[in-house]
Amino acid sequence: MGRSAVVLLASRKANVVIADVNDKLGAECAEELREQGAQVTFIRCDIAVESEVKGLVNKTLDQFGELHGAFNNAAIPQAGLPLADVSADQFRRTMDINVTGTFFCMKYEIQAMLEGGVKSGSIVNTASAAGVVGVPMHGEYVASKHAVVGLTRVAAADYGKRGIRVNALIPGAVRTPMLQGAMDNDPGLEPYLNSIHPIGRFGEPDELGEAAVWLLSDAASFVTGACMAVDGGFTAI
Repeated sequence: MGRSAVVLLASRKANVVIADVNDKLGAECAEELREQGAQVTFIRCDIAVESEVKGLVNKTLDQFGELHGAFNNAAIPQAGLPLADVSADQFRRTMDINVTGTFFCMKYEIQAMLEGGVKSGSIVNTASAAGVVGVPMHGEYVASKHAVVGLTRVAAADYGKRGIRVNALIPGAVRTPMLQGAMDNDPGLEPYLNSIHPIGRFGEPDELGEAAVWLLSDAASFVTGACMAVDGGFTAI
């Protein structure tokens, strides 16, 4: 989903910074887009580490001068266990990345937008359908994504009058490497997931990328505090 958003933004002439813990894939994506004439750079960042997030935003400002939009899209797979079987370490690690990492990103992105005098900043956070409903065997993941929804709404309320919009995507099952890994370990997972989406299929990364880019754009100028379901109807039933 992150890669899709990067490609779409670059194709629409945005200056883009890719941030990831995967040096190889991040650098390859940036190089591929630069060869096509895009203004794209890669900066390694672990969003669970506050100093790295602060450095990421500062390096972005050093390179491009201002920050107008950010897509906070990082997570780790759930343990797939009943809640009482989730270890404290598993719970903390999920919270570190999905919640604390999102907080760090918003904290420094918002500061950069305010200090830079940006008139129409936009932040999009990736939550999940698991952020608005309960999903069995996903306890720590559900808790973390509900927290992302809450952070999104609070930030929208705090900064709307200062020109910063903050929204969240609510994806259903999307064919990403993370989900594919889970399906490889459980042959029954794919047909089950298809069956619980009224649209009858998974989402594709580009469908989520398009939604993120729209929320980042001025076309969504009256949209803030929204949790936009892009979930094939999963949360409708």
